[in-house]
Amino acid sequence: MKYTRLTKEQFEELNKEFSTFLATQSIDKAEWDEIKSRKPEVAEQELDVFSDLVWEGVLGRSEYLEHYSKNHIFLFQCFETDIKSIVLKSLVPEINFLTKEGLQWLSDNLFTETIEIKTGKKVFTEERNTSIFELIQQGAILSDGHLFKQLISIIES
Repeated sequence: MKYTRLTKEQFEELNKEFSTFLATQSIDKAEWDEIKSRKPEVAEQELDVFSDLVWEGVLGRSEYLEHYSKNHIFLFQCFETDIKSIVLKSLVPEINFLTKEGLQWLSDNLFTETIEIKTGKKVFTEERNTSIFELIQQGAILSDGHLFKQLISIIES
């Protein structure tokens, strides 16, 4: 397995897609029920293959990620061969970006000496989707890129 297995809730949300996936392998509901009861290891393999297919699709379409911690916000834009980053760091240790108040403070103080802003670019050393998945495993979430786009337009102007 390349990524991680989807959760029970994710499988429930993707029930229709999973049924279609099984149908492409000529497995109907009755046969799937039999596989689950008689060959659980085969059922596990099917769940893993489907999970990887879903992850490949999601990661392949991923363009922006965000990762929030107490004193840092990491914003990423993913391209085919590299990833751009904007890192915001609070130089005021008691500020917590994981709270509404901390984010309001950031908004009020963004371009002051209390916020350090760094940009970077890194070429993927592994396969693109694997690199993005690792960021998600570390706590990054997919985003629409709104904050990244706002900041990059200000920084680059």
